[in-house]
Amino acid sequence: MEASVEQLVYVREDEYTVARMSADGMPDFVATGRALAGVQPGETLRVLGDWSRHARYGQRFAVAECERVTPSSVRAIRIYLGSGLIRGIGPRLAYAIVDHFGEATLKVIDAEPERLTEVVNIGPLRQAQIVQAWQDQKAIAALMVTLQGLGVSPLLAAKIYQVFGQDADEILATDPYRLIGQVRGIAFRIADKIALQSGVPERSPQRVKAALLDRLEAAGSRDGHCYVPLAALVRETAELIEQDQDLIRPMVDALVAERRVVVEMAPDQPGQVVAYAKHVHSREVALTEQLTRLVRARSTLPLRVFRDDPGLHEDQRAAVNMALTSTVSVLTGGPGCGKSHTVKAIATTVRAAGGTVTLTAPTGKAAKRLSELTGLPAMTVHRMLAHQPDPDPETLFEETPAQADLIVVDEASMLDLHLATRLVSAVPTGSHLLLIGDSDQLPSIGPGDVLADLLRVMAIPRVQLTHVFRQAGGSGIIDAAHRIKAGRMPVTPGRGGFWFEEVDDPEQVARRVAHLAMVAIPRKQGVEPDQVQVLCPMRKGETGATALGRLIQDQLNPAADDKAEHWAGASVFRVGDRVMPIRNNYDKGVFNGETGTITAVVREERMVDVRTDDGESVRYAFDELDDLTHAYAISVHRSQGSEYPFVVAPIVAESGGIMLRRKLLYTLVTRAKAWVVLVGQREALELAVHRLGHRRHTGLSRRLSLSLEPA
Repeated sequence: MEASVEQLVYVREDEYTVARMSADGMPDFVATGRALAGVQPGETLRVLGDWSRHARYGQRFAVAECERVTPSSVRAIRIYLGSGLIRGIGPRLAYAIVDHFGEATLKVIDAEPERLTEVVNIGPLRQAQIVQAWQDQKAIAALMVTLQGLGVSPLLAAKIYQVFGQDADEILATDPYRLIGQVRGIAFRIADKIALQSGVPERSPQRVKAALLDRLEAAGSRDGHCYVPLAALVRETAELIEQDQDLIRPMVDALVAERRVVVEMAPDQPGQVVAYAKHVHSREVALTEQLTRLVRARSTLPLRVFRDDPGLHEDQRAAVNMALTSTVSVLTGGPGCGKSHTVKAIATTVRAAGGTVTLTAPTGKAAKRLSELTGLPAMTVHRMLAHQPDPDPETLFEETPAQADLIVVDEASMLDLHLATRLVSAVPTGSHLLLIGDSDQLPSIGPGDVLADLLRVMAIPRVQLTHVFRQAGGSGIIDAAHRIKAGRMPVTPGRGGFWFEEVDDPEQVARRVAHLAMVAIPRKQGVEPDQVQVLCPMRKGETGATALGRLIQDQLNPAADDKAEHWAGASVFRVGDRVMPIRNNYDKGVFNGETGTITAVVREERMVDVRTDDGESVRYAFDELDDLTHAYAISVHRSQGSEYPFVVAPIVAESGGIMLRRKLLYTLVTRAKAWVVLVGQREALELAVHRLGHRRHTGLSRRLSLSLEPA
């Protein structure tokens, strides 16, 4: 039968979709199945399937096959145009257009679009907008059919079209490997599936090169490595494409000749040959050169003598002297050791002498926290570099804008290789750079381990704060953090702040975490649920951030007839949702880690309005929603640089507990200010405490040590 999609009810990660549909001459009904993947409200479908009765949900239509068709009846056309699928047309304008043109409406839009101006409130500008949106929607629908024929999710069609536009079909047919890295959600396996279906030979150089580059990129994005041992790269590539290793090595040489890969002896492992992606190698070399420039520079700081402050501990005074006398230095320490108070003393001393200071951090929340703790203004690294375009690594960052006499970077463990290179290249010769961080926290999401690498370079001055101050020493959170850092199990103290609740079954863990976050802690502490943050070691699984976030969203902000919403893949964004950007957007002025609330879903404009916690209003187009994620439950990595009054987290050994390790647990616990509650399996907690994790493959420390050796 033919029916119109009225509403998406539910979409699972595996694309199983539940939709409410309507057809002429029959009551609305519920349709289900993976064949519905990617459908949108307003579309008319020709569906084939079977009626069945679900014990809980009643009669449903299980869809086996689904085909998009052009709506033909006045009612179906009105639903289609009023759904927001065509940007610029809302329900009211849809009625006006259909009332004027009747069943010929879509033919007019397609073949005689100039006639749209016959309708009241449609002028030349809106007419052009509607025509463009109509053409885009037709192209995306055709692309969805193409992808389904290739055995690939149709949900990717809009993303591919957004990047490649009218060239999308040609890219799919001739060079699908171009999709990798340019279209979010498409890695080698999907592009390779398209390529093989399109007739690309299994042993083609094009395929082997794409697989090699994919393995290099995956090593950086998944494990944070800057390089991969060449033997391992060849082996993993051969396994990925199921070919002999003899086929792989010549393609490595070809990529080297094309300047896309660098092969050299490992900087930190003598005798081992390794491979870098060219852009990663360029940045590692550039960061080495820029740090060497700063270390060897003659200081231009107005004051380099510190007047003793009796209010500082001995190691804090050492840190102040270091920052004032060294052009590059590192300050580390755990929670409660007075890093922020030390920063305030350093900044105050420099300013009193007439110098300028910039306090900065990788995320907005970290910068705001630094400002609150020191009483001094702070900004994000991205805002400091906002007027500095990401430079070409081949130019070695010739432009160096004037900044402050002293630049302080807090939460430096979050700096990946790319951001660190941009930051260091912007520091003027003679200015001082002080990096502050906790080396026991998780390293950056991106490739590199900059803070840890600098701590391995003996020529870089460093001070570690170890004294825990009395007011912090009574905190159960800080006690738990220091026990975890020492490889000991945290204990539930009588004084509060840290609590472990043992629950074995993952499903019960998920329910308990959700209940604590939504009901128990808000009720007991007299706070709103948005003061409680759920942090998850994993993204997938019953206790992962995706499943827990949806569970909490359904309870705190359920669907309602008077509440606008929009489904993007398996995520539904509705008014009132808590969200956070997952990538920096300089044009919008939002940065990774900030949080906000959806205030409007404007279907006719295909836009979502977000009000950030700082009071800024930001607009996201529907095709930009990949840049947003829900903030009800987030990964521990995404929480870096932030603090929350209350934290609740599941600790279970799902999927072997591959993410459970000491630095992750330590980072998780130190995100809480008042209370942190862990719920889960004792053996999983023990695993996290004792597992150290891998060391990232980076060459920065060795390159920098060699560069700074005395002549």
